[in-house]
Amino acid sequence: MKRELMKFLVFAAAVLTAPLFLKGGYIVNVLVFVGIYTILAVALNLLLGLAGQISLGQAAFFGLGAYISGVLTATYAANPWVAMVIAVIAVGAIAFALGFPILKLKGHYLAMATLGMGIIVYIIFNETVDITGGPSGLSGIPNLSIGGIVFNTDMKNYYLVWSFVIVTILLSVNLSQSRIGRALRAIHDSEVAARILGVNVRLLKVQIFTVSGIFSALAGSLYAHTVQFISPASFGFNVSIELLTMVIIGGLGSIYGSFLGAAILTLLPELFRTFQDYDIVVYGTVLIVMTMFMPGGLVRGVPLLARSLLVRVKAGLSSEKSV
Repeated sequence: MKRELMKFLVFAAAVLTAPLFLKGGYIVNVLVFVGIYTILAVALNLLLGLAGQISLGQAAFFGLGAYISGVLTATYAANPWVAMVIAVIAVGAIAFALGFPILKLKGHYLAMATLGMGIIVYIIFNETVDITGGPSGLSGIPNLSIGGIVFNTDMKNYYLVWSFVIVTILLSVNLSQSRIGRALRAIHDSEVAARILGVNVRLLKVQIFTVSGIFSALAGSLYAHTVQFISPASFGFNVSIELLTMVIIGGLGSIYGSFLGAAILTLLPELFRTFQDYDIVVYGTVLIVMTMFMPGGLVRGVPLLARSLLVRVKAGLSSEKSV
C-alpha cells in the first residue's frame, strides 16, 4: 500500500510540475488531450484489464458525455458544472441499464454487442440534426469557470483536466486494491470460480461497466468544454479502437499503464497522420505485435525485457571469464 501511495505521489508531483519546464504553446495543448485520453484509457482498463470484459463501444459513452454537456450549455444556457454533473449521472444510468442485457454475453459476442451500441449512438449523433447539429457539429459550448477564473487557455485547461486525471487515477487505484477489485480479478480469471466464492458476478460486472461509463462521460464533458466544438466524427469506431490500443500498449490491468498508452498514442500523432486513411490498419498491427511479443504491455514488458538482457549480458561476461 505504501508503494502504491508513493507511486501516486510521484505521478501527481510530476503532472503538477510539468508545465514549469514547458514554455506553453502546442505541447501543453497536446498534454491536455493526453489527460482526457488517460481518463478514457483508465475507464476502459477497469472494464477490460481488471474485470476482463471487452468493449468496442467506449466512444459511445465518451460522446454521450460530450453531447449532453454541450447541448445543455450551448442550447439551453445551463451552468457548465451542472451540465457536467447531469451528463455523468445520465450516462451512468444508461450504462447501468444497458449493462444487464449486454454483459450476459461473453467474448466476441460481447465485443460485437458493444460495437453495435457504439454504432447506434454514432448514428443518433448524426441524424438528430435539430439537437446535435448532425454532421456539422455543435458549436458555442462555453468554457468551464470557477468564480472569475475562466479555463480558456491551454495552461488553465491543463491544470483543470489533469486535476480530474489525478482524482480518477486515485479512485481507480483504490478500487483495484480494494475487496471489490480482488473480486473483479476473480471474475477476470474465472467467473465460475468467482461465483463459488460468493461473488455476485452479474451485478459486479454491471457496476464496473457503469463506473467505466461514468469516467468516459466525464472525459467527454471535459473534451466538450475544452474544445468548445464537437462533432460525431470525434466519437466514432476509430476512437474505440484507439482506446483499446492505448490500454494494450500500456498494459492490461495497469492504471499507470493507461497513462503511458494514452501519452504514446497522443504525443505521436504525426506518425499516424502519414498513413492518412490507413490509421486503423496501423492500430490493428500495433495490437497484434503487442499481443504477440509483449502481452503485458510496456509497463510489464519493458522490465522483463531489461531483466532478460541483463541475464544475457551476465551470461556473456561469465563465459568470457571462463575462457
